[in-house]
Formats: sequence, C-alpha cells, structure tokens
Amino acid sequence: MDNPQLIADMMLDKASIAAGVFQQFSQNETDLIVEKVYKAGFNNRVRLARMAHEETELGVWQHKVIKNVVASLLVYENIKDIRTVGIISEDRHTGIVEIAQPLGPVFAIIPVTNPTSTILYKVLISLKTRNPVIISAHRKAQECCRETVRICYEAALDAGAPDDCIQIIDEHSRELTHAIMSHPKLALILATGGTGLVKAAYSSGNPAIGVGPGNVPVFIDRSADIEFAADNVIMSKTFDNGTICASEQSIVVESDISGRVREAFIAKGCYFLNNDEKSKLEQVVVDREKGSMNGDIVGKSAEFIAEKAGITIPSGTKIMIALLEGTGKGNPLSYEILAPVLGYYECSSYQEAIKTCIDLNYLGGIGHTASIYANDEQRITEFARIMNAGRIVVNTPSAQGAVGGLFNTLNTSFTLGCGTGGKNITTENITAQHLLNIQRVTRRRPNQKWWGFNGEYFLDESYDDEKIVKEYHKNS
Repeated sequence: MDNPQLIADMMLDKASIAAGVFQQFSQNETDLIVEKVYKAGFNNRVRLARMAHEETELGVWQHKVIKNVVASLLVYENIKDIRTVGIISEDRHTGIVEIAQPLGPVFAIIPVTNPTSTILYKVLISLKTRNPVIISAHRKAQECCRETVRICYEAALDAGAPDDCIQIIDEHSRELTHAIMSHPKLALILATGGTGLVKAAYSSGNPAIGVGPGNVPVFIDRSADIEFAADNVIMSKTFDNGTICASEQSIVVESDISGRVREAFIAKGCYFLNNDEKSKLEQVVVDREKGSMNGDIVGKSAEFIAEKAGITIPSGTKIMIALLEGTGKGNPLSYEILAPVLGYYECSSYQEAIKTCIDLNYLGGIGHTASIYANDEQRITEFARIMNAGRIVVNTPSAQGAVGGLFNTLNTSFTLGCGTGGKNITTENITAQHLLNIQRVTRRRPNQKWWGFNGEYFLDESYDDEKIVKEYHKNS
C-alpha cells in the first residue's frame, strides 16, 4: 500500500477544496442535493440491503431494507426543513442573531453491522450542513459501502454538488484510518464501531462524536401488559438478528410475575436454556478475557448459534434466553451481545430489579439506552430518574425506538450519543444540527446593564454586596 500519510493528505486536500466551494451554496442549492441523494439511496434500498447481507453474512436482508429506508427516507424527513445556511434564528428581544456555518471535512467511520444504512445517514446529515465527508468502511463491508458511496456521489454531482464532496478510502488499513483521524485539515470524526476505534477517534486530537456500547436492560414492571411487552421485545431483539446497539440485552422482572413473563416468551417462540446449555452458550458467545461478545456470532440466528454451541433447540426458535443471577465476568451473558440471545433476571423485589438494571447499565451501557414496560407513571418516572441513559424507551421496542422516527419523535439517527458517562459530548441522537458551527451576532442592548459604572462602587469598601445588586437591577 502507498504511504498512508500521503493518501490522507491527498484526500483531505480534495475535501478542503470541496468545503470551500460548498460554503458558498445557498439553502435551496443544498436542499436540492440532499433530496437527490436521499432519493437515490431510497430507490436502491433493496439492492444495497442484499449486497450488505451477502458480503457481511450478518443479519436479515429484509430487515436491512428497512434500515435503508430509515436511513434515507426517515432521516430526510427529519432534516429536510432544518435551516443550515445563513441566518437560522433571530431574537429581537435578546438582540442575538444565529448564523449557521459548516464545520469542514467530516470523517465517517462505518460499522459492519449497519454498513449501507449508516453511510446513507451520515452522508445526508453531512451534505445538509455543507460538509464534505470521507467514508471509512469496515473491512468486511467494502463492496457494499463502495456501491452506496457511488450511488450517493453520482446523485450529489447530478444535483450540482462540488467535486469530492463524498470520498471513500479505497484500501482499508489501520494506519490510513489513524492518519486521516489525526489530520489537521479534518474538522470532525463521526465514529461508529468498536470500543477501541471510538477511543482512537477521541484521542486523535480532532473533535469526535462517537458512541458507546448498549447493553440495554429491559424492566417489565408488574403494571405492564406482559403479552404486549413480550411481542415488542421479540420484534426488537430479532430485528436484523439483534445487530442494533440499542437492542435489548437482558430482561429484568420481579419474581412474582416471572412465571407469566416466561410463559409469554415461550409461547411466542423463545427458548429458556438449562444450566448445561447456558454454560455451552457462554463458551461461544462471549470472550471471557476481553469481557465482550465473540464477533463470530454477531448478527447470526438463534439456530446458527445453538448449533455452534452444540445445543439442541426447537426449530424456529427466535431467541435463546438464559437465567442469570449476577453481572460481570462470572455471568458472561450479562454483557452486550448483538445477536438473538437475552439474559433473564428474576428479582425478589422492585428495589432489587432496579438495582439489577443499574448494574447492567454500568457493566457496559452507561449513557446509552434503557427500556421499561409499565402502565404505572410513577414507576416510569422513577426508572427514568435513576437510570444513566440518554434514551428511556417506554412501552416500545428498544432497537427501533431508540433510533427515532418510527415509534416516537426522537431525531432519526444511527449515532446515539451516550453523554459523559459514555465519554460522549451529548446524550442526543446525532443529526444535522450537531454538524454546524453557530455564529452568534450580539448587539448592544438598549437596556444595557453596563450602566456607565467605572468601578467606583467596588472601590468604596463601605459599599456592600446588597447595595451593588440593588443598583445593578435599578439600572437594568
């Protein structure tokens, strides 16, 4: 491979020129480009989903079609009316005018679990804010990502976008990725990937928006509609074989309703493992040394994983569920597993159930997402107040609920902020507004509080604080 630094220089030089041209575009010109790109992605949703499934061998291709719809149509609907050029707000009372400016070149790191959909989403929010974008595809999803970039880039050029507004790394290497991440001409890194990659983005010296792991606990309260909760959890956890980081990881219930909950899941095609089966599953699903999931089972079906583990389960089993009694290394299935495998906790009391949810949250999902099924508003409020999660998903399938746009009005996003707990700058669903520099023009106010004072009040030692405050308010 050629010199990684030289390639990074060339790509960032092109992106910087594109940024200079893009900055001169009007809102209408920008919106036309975004519309053309969204339509191109949407119109190729099935072909790109099939390509992603065939290349990565992860998930369910029909579900990847839905992901592409969310990443194109729903993202577009979410951002199309946002002003991202020129004056975006003007407050006559405060005298503050806000002006939107692009950031500059954005580096978008793409995961193997959602390759084509994440590109569509990141390209759309970058173009909407007039930021050129450089794509770094996962090494196991190169071809489907190249095709997605080609489709988006040709549509953008056809709509009048500047040359090199979208680029993709031709040859994947860690050295090139790091050279681009640390490049002085780069404005922002949008990192979606493994923990190591996200940490590298944050330590690159450039601004970065990354995401932490999920490990989403699901508390099914005694006030919940249990049949409804089971339907939703199954729909969410089996979607694309559990590859969304906001998918449920453990079910937590009080013991006096556990029998009903278990019966509901069994009736709907889930299988509860015995201790021997659980032990076998642990060996293939989790890397005990790293305390993380085994990549070989990510996005695979329950039947595939069971066969790999040497377990016999009923044909058509949707999810394997393991009864757990703690969290951490002694209970490897308590970690995040992006596959149709769930932990299950029977707790003696409400307080123990909440403590278990907190333990799971802190094990590897701080700031991400937590789920609750309940019809008791007090319980919902208590749960939300206690959990350290950017999204508290109520009576909603967690995977689809957290990304927004389907079951709620959260920003539609494939990058879910985890706040300071997850070492992120925000708990919001990342969208176009996060890719802008906002200038604030502020004018001298007619009721200015700088009332001609020259400091004499502070020079007089007898002039106490209370008198200063009264004088301040009198003159304002």
